[in-house]
Amino acid sequence: MKGGGVNRRCACRRPGTDVQYGKSCPKLTRRGHGTWHLRQELPETEDGTRRSLRKPGFTSATKAQNELDHVRVLLAIPDEDDTPGRRAVAELLLAAVKDKEPFPTIEEVTRRVRAGVALTERITVGQWLEQWIEGRRGLRPGSALRYASIIRVHLVPAIGHIRLDRLTIADIAAMFDAIRDGNNEIVESNILRRAAVDRLAATPWKGADNRALRRNLKLQIEAMPEFRRTTGNTSLHRIKATLRAALNAAIAAQKITFNPASHVELDPEEQPPALLWTPERVAAWRRTGVVPGRVMVWTPEQTQEFLDHVADHRLYALWHLVAHRGLRRGEACGQRWQDTDLDARTLTISIQLTEVGWKIVASSPKSKAGERPVVLDKATNKVLKAHRKRQRAEAEAFGDSWHDTGMIFTREDGSWLQPSSITKEFQRLVALYDLPPINMHGNRHGTGSRTVDQTGNLRTAQLLLGHAHVNTTTRYAAGTDEAARAAAELTAGLIRNGTKRKKDRQDKQSRPGRQGKRNRPKGHGD
Repeated sequence: MKGGGVNRRCACRRPGTDVQYGKSCPKLTRRGHGTWHLRQELPETEDGTRRSLRKPGFTSATKAQNELDHVRVLLAIPDEDDTPGRRAVAELLLAAVKDKEPFPTIEEVTRRVRAGVALTERITVGQWLEQWIEGRRGLRPGSALRYASIIRVHLVPAIGHIRLDRLTIADIAAMFDAIRDGNNEIVESNILRRAAVDRLAATPWKGADNRALRRNLKLQIEAMPEFRRTTGNTSLHRIKATLRAALNAAIAAQKITFNPASHVELDPEEQPPALLWTPERVAAWRRTGVVPGRVMVWTPEQTQEFLDHVADHRLYALWHLVAHRGLRRGEACGQRWQDTDLDARTLTISIQLTEVGWKIVASSPKSKAGERPVVLDKATNKVLKAHRKRQRAEAEAFGDSWHDTGMIFTREDGSWLQPSSITKEFQRLVALYDLPPINMHGNRHGTGSRTVDQTGNLRTAQLLLGHAHVNTTTRYAAGTDEAARAAAELTAGLIRNGTKRKKDRQDKQSRPGRQGKRNRPKGHGD
């Protein structure tokens, strides 16, 4: 597209007026006076108004001409008969001059024109994230809260100000680098605060000097940041996944054509193996206080010891059910009598209780695989029958104050259990009876391990635990020593049996009569 050019202009004004000379200033013959400008005719507006693009400030004619050539290439990207497309490119160029921004690249405009993406929309990453999270209607309450937290705490402060169409891989990588740097600062800050808190605790109250020191330490602690948690590698992957999902939605909405979050590399997300509390590990823990792994699993004997200790606990049936059938915490809290058939010794997982802030919410299980039937062993079935009898007695005692929620496990008045309170109670009981520590979820790992040990079938354990993928189940299996020894003997037995069969064949072949007949030459008599 022609209709334009470059020229040199200056800001000199005619004597006695405010009128600029423009390109007719007599001093323009001097080298270095004024700057070079470009002008380019643009497609008319919808109402037929003519317009042109002007951009000043070039230090040479060559630079102005190169930029003008770039503008003309951009204007020629849409097809000749694509009038709306050409007008959109014109609007994009005018907006760049107005905002004093560089013109977009040929590749960027070509990609956006071909994808049908709006060229002049100036939405920021923060604005898009807000729109995206508000439009996610099918999210579970817990997931929505987690997404909102990631957006508020990490994404908006770091990249929320960047225009959505200009977000780059480098921008996202820099955000993760800043989070890692912040982790180092948090660790150092926590160490300083811990030292001050410990010193305050160790300083006696008596004595004027001690009281003065305590006042000083309290002032220091007040001036320090509170104890904070670092952002671990798993959280970094969640941040990336959230941003990637939001940017994929932006592509679908034709806001952008490329997802830079998909190309940012993080350290691999390691899944810690489940470790069994062997006698050696228990002894080391009692000696040092150090738990050897993030995911610890009780042996069958340790599980039984816990259940023996809590046999008279009001929620014994819950501990028993979780230990034997591996329900998730929320699934156990959300299990209803209407989904339980004690005559058939089955229950169906159909809802779970989760916490969103301080609110308890009932929702469907984690995945479709989580909606599953669970067969009960005879002992667990008997425990649940006894629990139902006790719950009915509680309902009678409360009378009209009883909340008939239909849940198997409730508070004393029949209202819903708070899942986090179950975790706290479990941890309290484990510490009370001086058992090697596991978290509540460790019971699922224990159930999975025992199921695999006894059946040798990962699929059986997968169905019991409600995992969508069998790969998840493999991480739950912390094989017992007994199972490992049995497997070792079975494998070794195959080799020993094979060796024995070979020896038997050799013995038969070496018998004198058989050997003599086999080696006797043909045609010779006795």
